Amino acid sequence: MSAPAMSPISTSSLTGASAAATTAARPRIVIAGAGRAAQALVRQLTRTPFAGAITVLSNRDDAPEELLELAVLPQVSVRFGQPASYIDAENRRVTTADGMEFDYDELVIATGSAPAEAPVEGAARCLSYSTIDDAAGLGEAVKDVTRVLGRRPLGILVGTGSAAGQAEAVLRSRGVRPVRTTVRPAAVVPTAAGSALPASGIVFEDGSSMNGDLVILAEERIARDELAATAGLATAAGGGIVIGQDFRTSVPGIWAIGDAAAYDGVRLGLLVASGSAASVCASQLLQATMGRPLAAAA
Repeated sequence: MSAPAMSPISTSSLTGASAAATTAARPRIVIAGAGRAAQALVRQLTRTPFAGAITVLSNRDDAPEELLELAVLPQVSVRFGQPASYIDAENRRVTTADGMEFDYDELVIATGSAPAEAPVEGAARCLSYSTIDDAAGLGEAVKDVTRVLGRRPLGILVGTGSAAGQAEAVLRSRGVRPVRTTVRPAAVVPTAAGSALPASGIVFEDGSSMNGDLVILAEERIARDELAATAGLATAAGGGIVIGQDFRTSVPGIWAIGDAAAYDGVRLGLLVASGSAASVCASQLLQATMGRPLAAAA
């Protein structure tokens, strides 16, 4: 079974009459989550003929610049500090942790994932890899380290599973000599004060250590799929909301993208870049909102 198809949005089939009808009906899309996948989806939707309202429910109380840029768009409303907590799939309504209710015509769950374990001490000094989207940033960081060292870096890669395998491939393609360990360290060894390099080594519980030029953490993550149970959505055995190639879940009107989703049992962030997923999902949403009766706007 192939991964979700990644094709550009096509609007050639949209007629002027259909677009006008969509505008009049004011379809409502609610996105639960405000991470990278959610942001990419909003950007894609605002580039299409979609003329309805987009509500983003963020679990963050702060207002990062990337979300503020979306919040100023005329179609978009970002609700900070209002994570979705319950879905009434029959009535197409989402309730937040503070009790606010939002009706939707289409709902997209993009709540992401979380580390399976507590962070390693000093992890903030490391490079990290959790999804395909991290490849570009990892490559740029390696380029900077290589420039400072003036030679091929030695990288200490921590992790098991698909994320670690992808990270190793990226490191090798960028000229890093990766040394991989599946044993979780107790702490990260920082570089000398004032150094332009990131962390350079790790220490294990027994006192042994590994040293190099940089440390990359590619540990397992768990999908944040708690919303699935409230709406009766099917989930994968290893976590994640089950989706098809079109990003639809098992319940009509509900979709999932990013690390909250799983395709063929694999965390979606390890299969598809968020921008590509958002492009196809936006196209599918556009077709869905124009192809079904819409609820009356509130």
